[in-house]
Amino acid sequence: MTEQVSLAQMLDAREKRAWAQRELLSEFRLPIVSFSMNIAGPVKNSSDIRRSFQLGKRTLFARLAEHGAHITAQKETDEMTGCEGLYAVEGLIPQQLKELTCQVEDETPLGRLFDMDVIGADGIKLDRMTPRRCLICDRPAKECARSRTHTVDALQAATQAILTDALNEEDVKDAASLAVRALLYEVCVTPKPGLVDRANNGSHDDMDIYSFMASASALWPYFAKCVRIGRETMRLKGPETLKALRIHGILAEEDMRCATGGVNTHKGAIYSMGLLCAALGRLQREEWRSPEAILRTVGDIAKGSVRNELRSSAQASLTAGQRIYATYGIAGIRGDAEAGFPSVLHFGLPALESALRQGRSPDEAGGIALMWLIAHTDDTNMIHRGGFAAHQKNQLAIQDMLEIQPQPGQEALNEMDREYIRRHLSPGGCADLLALCWMLHFLKDEVSP
Repeated sequence: MTEQVSLAQMLDAREKRAWAQRELLSEFRLPIVSFSMNIAGPVKNSSDIRRSFQLGKRTLFARLAEHGAHITAQKETDEMTGCEGLYAVEGLIPQQLKELTCQVEDETPLGRLFDMDVIGADGIKLDRMTPRRCLICDRPAKECARSRTHTVDALQAATQAILTDALNEEDVKDAASLAVRALLYEVCVTPKPGLVDRANNGSHDDMDIYSFMASASALWPYFAKCVRIGRETMRLKGPETLKALRIHGILAEEDMRCATGGVNTHKGAIYSMGLLCAALGRLQREEWRSPEAILRTVGDIAKGSVRNELRSSAQASLTAGQRIYATYGIAGIRGDAEAGFPSVLHFGLPALESALRQGRSPDEAGGIALMWLIAHTDDTNMIHRGGFAAHQKNQLAIQDMLEIQPQPGQEALNEMDREYIRRHLSPGGCADLLALCWMLHFLKDEVSP
């Protein structure tokens, strides 16, 4: 919705708003907050403006609740002339409401685009104690408007810059927070065969659930940086985003080891979740609810990783992953990323969401998803610890079990946990993929466009 509106349309919208205000006052006899967006130029509505209105509404409602007030009645419109909300408020006198709305308008750059009028139960509109400032020169806005100090183009550019900066930061905050939450959900799923969970440390003697919590918490700034890099490089080819991420991934590993006393808890997740966060930065918000779009973008970013990072002629200096690739042609997490994490898209995520839809707990759903991931992922951690033949045998056994019982119960997982611990096996790569499943689920289920 980006149509230009005429002066006549804006005047008509203003008249309708005044009529709706009078109607609400007459019915409820309460002060009203009338909220709209102060947008320069002939385009009064767009996806950015709509999102910003919702952010303003969320902030307003939170402040009202904080002060013990509540909304008795509301009326909202979303037209080409703009987004508008009328809220009858109980629990605060008009002067208190005006002070609160002025704080919302003044405390952030985005708030400068909020127009929150307060109308008393007697129908009288309250004035601000301090004048609003111009978006461009910070002088009183009314003075600049009266003298036409700035062109409409300049005001539109300033308005769009505020919208873009605010929404980008909102995207960064949301994505990074969900990424950390996904890591915490992954480690908390119990039982997880051979992995750290709430019951035991699996096949690991150098880490526990608290190590993972400390590590995940330390990675929030890194995930935020990945989103920003994705946004800054979104018009470049995918591998350019990966190149820009590299140094920050190295620094994130240092942060992880500082948080855990030198233990490698999340090295794989730094790579995989970092790629997913960067993919979110390269995408528009409305695409965040599409796992296909996100993982396709991950593949674009990781393109060439197998060729550039796994092949080496210096046999003595090969990493475990490079040795497995050289011996068996299994590309591990880099190959999975370059392919867009197919086991996540086709097995892990569907299994997780199917179980959740059927009312299974996060523990149960997470364990089921992990089984499907182990059955369909060549996890280099498993191959390194137990050998390739044992890995293949283990995969076939789980596939047979899932064919009979697509949603295995806790006892089957507990039995497998005991077996993996005895054999010192740990599907750490699949654990990272489980975190991606949780992340994609959160994005589908909770993120609004």
